[in-house]
Amino acid sequence: MRFLILRILPVSLLFTSCAQYGKVSYEKSPKIINVSAYDPKEKQRAGRPYSPLDQSALKANGSHGLIARCAKGAELDHKCADFLAGADRQGLLLGSYYYLLPGSSTTHHAHRFTNRLRDIKASRGLRADRILLVADIDTRCSAAETVAFVSKIKQLTGKYPVVYLENSDIIRRSLNNATPSQKSVLRKCPYWLALYSNTHANLTTPQELTEASGIWSTWCMWQYGGVWWKNNRSQPFNYRGGSWQTPKYFGNLDRPLERNGFNGSLTELHAFWQRQAWVW
Repeated sequence: MRFLILRILPVSLLFTSCAQYGKVSYEKSPKIINVSAYDPKEKQRAGRPYSPLDQSALKANGSHGLIARCAKGAELDHKCADFLAGADRQGLLLGSYYYLLPGSSTTHHAHRFTNRLRDIKASRGLRADRILLVADIDTRCSAAETVAFVSKIKQLTGKYPVVYLENSDIIRRSLNNATPSQKSVLRKCPYWLALYSNTHANLTTPQELTEASGIWSTWCMWQYGGVWWKNNRSQPFNYRGGSWQTPKYFGNLDRPLERNGFNGSLTELHAFWQRQAWVW
């Protein structure tokens, strides 16, 4: 009976169903922006600008949250406080990521991450009662380093961070070779993936990339829009495939930026943040 029903479905409906790479299409996915000291990028066209302290253009174009870099290894991000303050003024959901480099004390970095965010909240008088924590893992980090970092964050905050990973064969091998106990810990961390193209063999969709990790069975956010520095210019790269026909720029902004879609509805996004974010 199931096959008879499928045969009489319109072709357009079949295509839309098969092309759905998450719970919702690109158009319906709540958008989240992530930023660092490299933002804002240079102006590239006519449109609206934004700044760390004035993110009204981001909100007007449909952003529901902002995730600011706290640090990359030993280097603190000097725009983190301004970006969080600007997002807070717009009532956006707040998040922050810490880029973990290999070969250093994960305990030190976990303390540094949480202490700095507490300092920013107090010094800037931020109103948001919670912030989503993200562990951005360098591809050279071992599974043991990743597990130690996220476990220490959980110990300090009561919440496991989201884990952000690039599309890298190196880190996939590390994850697949992790011990059962290490994989058990990592499964407690929501997975945020980066995928800008559907040209990778057997890695054309977020679900395929997720399953290739050997750890996660689902994902929470998809970075479908990235920005690379090439030929002395910021070059936007964005995914186009199936129901995710993403534009080169975000709305009417005059410059590129890194963009993400949440895997679910707006109601589910707020429930996820409420459940997963750290009450700081």
